[in-house]
Amino acid sequence: MAYLQLRGIEKFFGEHRAIKGIDLTIQQGEFIVFVGPSGCGKSTLLRLIAGLEGIDGGSLMLDGRDITDQPSSKRDLAMVFQSYALYPHMSVYENMSFALKLAKVDKQVIDEKVQNAARILNLTQYLQRTPKELSGGQRQRVAIGRAIVRAPKVFLFDEPLSNLDAALRGQTRVEIAKLHRDLGATTIYVTHDQVEAMTLADRVVVLRDGIIEQVGTPLELYDKPANQFVAQFIGTPQMNVVPLQKLPQPVQQQAPAGAAGGAIGLRPENIAVRGTGATPVTGQVDLIEALGAETLIYVTTPGGAQFVSRLNDRTGLRAGDAVSLDIDASEAHWFDTAGRIVAGHAA
Repeated sequence: MAYLQLRGIEKFFGEHRAIKGIDLTIQQGEFIVFVGPSGCGKSTLLRLIAGLEGIDGGSLMLDGRDITDQPSSKRDLAMVFQSYALYPHMSVYENMSFALKLAKVDKQVIDEKVQNAARILNLTQYLQRTPKELSGGQRQRVAIGRAIVRAPKVFLFDEPLSNLDAALRGQTRVEIAKLHRDLGATTIYVTHDQVEAMTLADRVVVLRDGIIEQVGTPLELYDKPANQFVAQFIGTPQMNVVPLQKLPQPVQQQAPAGAAGGAIGLRPENIAVRGTGATPVTGQVDLIEALGAETLIYVTTPGGAQFVSRLNDRTGLRAGDAVSLDIDASEAHWFDTAGRIVAGHAA
C-alpha cells in the first residue's frame, strides 16, 4: 500500500491551471526528488502536499488517512525552506524546540529531542548561538534540525541548498543523503539542479508545465528517457540532440522509420573525436574545457550541428582544429518531430 498518494491533484491560480491532474505514489522511506525548469510547478506541488496552498481538485492520502483538506499543522509533515525561516532573536536551541513548545511537549522530552538532533547534525556547540552568528550551511542544518525534532511522517525540502556556495552545497548534499539513510524517513525534495536529483534520489519526478513527464530512478531517466525534454534535462552536459537533416546521409540512414524528420540524441560520452577524414561527420573545434579528470570538446559541423564530446582523458586539440566525429549509433536515442522517443539503445 502506498504511504503517500496523490490522485488527480489540481491547482488553479485564477484562470491559470498550474498543476494539471498529477497522480503519484510514494512508498515509506523513499527519497523522492521533484525536478524541472523554473515555473514547472515543483514548488507549488510541494506546497500543496505541505498544506500551504489549498488543493483545487483530487485527493491526498498519507498512511491511509485523507489529508486533502486538513491544515498543515494536522498533516504530520515538516518542511525545510530555501530561506531557512529561522527566528533571528532566538537561539539555535530555541529555534529547534519552538514547535514542540507550542505543542506543549514535556520539557525533558524536548531537550532529549533537540540534543539528539544537534548531535546528528554536529550543532551541539552552537545551540546557544543566534542565527546571525552562524554560516549559511549551519543555518540550513538548524532548519533541518527543527524538522527532525518533530519526527514527522514526511520531510519536505524546498530547494534547501540554493543559497549556499558551490563547495558548501556539495558538502550539505552529502549530509542530507547520510541523514536520510540514518533516519530512514520518507523525503520529498524539490530542486532545479539535476545533479542534486541524480545523486540524492531513489526516484526522480521530472515535471514540466504542471504535469509529470517521467518518474524513475536516476539511471532509468538517464538511460531510458521518455522523450526529448527528459533526455536533455537529465545529464551534465546535456544530451546532444541534433536534427537529422543537419547530419550526413550515412548517419540519417541509420535512423528508424519513425524518426524521419526528427532528431538523434547522443550522450557526450558516446561521441569520440577523431582526426580529419576518419568518419563522415566532420567539424571544427569551438572550445575545449579541460576539467582535469575529464575533457569536454565542443564541435560544430559544416551543416550547423553542435556537439559536445566527453573524454576521460586529456587532449592536445585546440580551438579551430579540424576533426571528425565518431558517432556510435548503437547508443543513440531517436526522436520524432514531436520530441517523442522512437528508439534508444536501452529501450
